[in-house]
Amino acid sequence: MRSVNVSDRRGVGVYIHPTALVDTDAIGDGTQIWAFSHVMNGALVGKECRIGDHCFLEGGVSIGDYVTIKPGNMLWEGVTLEDGVFVGPNVLFTNDRYPRSARYPAFHHAQSSKEDWLVPMVVRRGASLGAGAVLVPGVTIGEFALVAAGAVVNKDVPAYGLVKGNPARLVGWVCQCAHPLAVCNGLAVCAECGCRYQELCGLLSAI
Repeated sequence: MRSVNVSDRRGVGVYIHPTALVDTDAIGDGTQIWAFSHVMNGALVGKECRIGDHCFLEGGVSIGDYVTIKPGNMLWEGVTLEDGVFVGPNVLFTNDRYPRSARYPAFHHAQSSKEDWLVPMVVRRGASLGAGAVLVPGVTIGEFALVAAGAVVNKDVPAYGLVKGNPARLVGWVCQCAHPLAVCNGLAVCAECGCRYQELCGLLSAI
């Protein structure tokens, strides 16, 4: 898992909207955090990111470089977004498969430590999450994959995979430029940018 390479000092050219609440200085150069967003202490944010209005980043969230997070997103502890990830509006991240309120005495013993409930999630480099998608705890979204709007992802998505529906199913492949690919005899060439790919054993890789 990639760790974000940021220092404990706020980077050069960071912009924070006057209404945003930012408790961490671990923010890379050139990142912008817009109105009414809250970034908690312990969150790591890389360089040249854009965090839209009304977002919440809990401590323990790890954001790479050049990440776009559209308005209305809440990212919880254990969520990692690698470089170049795009998060559409109102994507739902989760980190607990069996949630209960640990403050209720009857349930306190069931969640005595973080390791008892926290299930990390990773969105790999260049992947995109469509508006309103739901990610079940523990899934990994592969490099340059594309999750369609409203999809409910309950298992890992392969690199370059296009998934949609509830539950989300693999329905095709996309290029690094996000345009769909037509695979023929195990090979695909993107009509938009010319990148070439090979499909082998149900997985796609760039040539």
